[in-house]
Amino acid sequence: MHRDGPVMRLLIGAAPGRKPGLQVFLMLLLGAGLLCATANAAPPNGAKQANVQAAQPAQADFVGSDTCATCHEDVAKGFANNPHTKIAMMHGKSGVTCEGCHGPGKAHVDGGGDVSKIFNPAKASAKQVDQTCLKCHAGTHPNFERSPHAKADVGCTGCHSVHAPKASEYLLKASQPQLCYQCHTDVKPSFGMPFHHRVNEGLVKCSDCHDAHGTFGENNLRSTADQNAVCTKCHTDVRGPFVFEHAPVKAEGCTACHTPHGSQNARLLNMPTIATLCNQCHSPVAAGAVHGIDPGSNTVTPCIDCHTMIHGSNLSQAFIR
Repeated sequence: MHRDGPVMRLLIGAAPGRKPGLQVFLMLLLGAGLLCATANAAPPNGAKQANVQAAQPAQADFVGSDTCATCHEDVAKGFANNPHTKIAMMHGKSGVTCEGCHGPGKAHVDGGGDVSKIFNPAKASAKQVDQTCLKCHAGTHPNFERSPHAKADVGCTGCHSVHAPKASEYLLKASQPQLCYQCHTDVKPSFGMPFHHRVNEGLVKCSDCHDAHGTFGENNLRSTADQNAVCTKCHTDVRGPFVFEHAPVKAEGCTACHTPHGSQNARLLNMPTIATLCNQCHSPVAAGAVHGIDPGSNTVTPCIDCHTMIHGSNLSQAFIR
């Protein structure tokens, strides 16, 4: 017989000597508090719908591109071959129209053409223009906002003209490279060097190597799994892979030895002579002589006379043919 009092069955997890009823009460109180906090934080359904309606213009505010053409006939005629018009036609004239970029036009029309009641990209800031364009083009140019152009307030209309492009491809204001030279005047003289990529001749375009809309690489270089692919997509003879890789090619890339835009040195080399270039890394090997031949021979006999497969080899670790 128990003399200390009646026997009580403890709840699972309850410690002896504590009252389980108090523990259950506290748990219920905590749960009620959480429910109240959630209810207060969530806005009413009516308020949520009102916010969505306020963010999106009502359909009645749109007048249609035919109404726009009554006043802007010259622009409408020139817009017939525009890529934006073709997209609109693909969706039964419900795709990209005038109001897709300029916003609802009802207030503008009712105001007798009041310019303050319509969005004009020519008078808007670069950020406002970019936001308008990226509503459709964000998937194609996801890195634009982090690009050097965006950070320098060079917006979409800095390079593109929707209504009056000089180059039909990509609606550019001018053809490459003249468009890029307008800002990048420091790069332009490089293509006048004795040895250069044929950009001025039209064989190579700036956009073949650079993506003006932003990448994760330096200088807006196009991003690839192997960054050397920016060069080797044209220079296929040095692409590899090779059994024996030249370390600088993988570690530093092509620019460790070559200047990409133009150079006064053959093969766009960073140094006037091949021996000088190689000795930047291999100076212990060629200090005063080439492999112990005679002093000064490394300036007479270029390294690649023997090490011909300098970009990589499948036969020799010393890159000898």
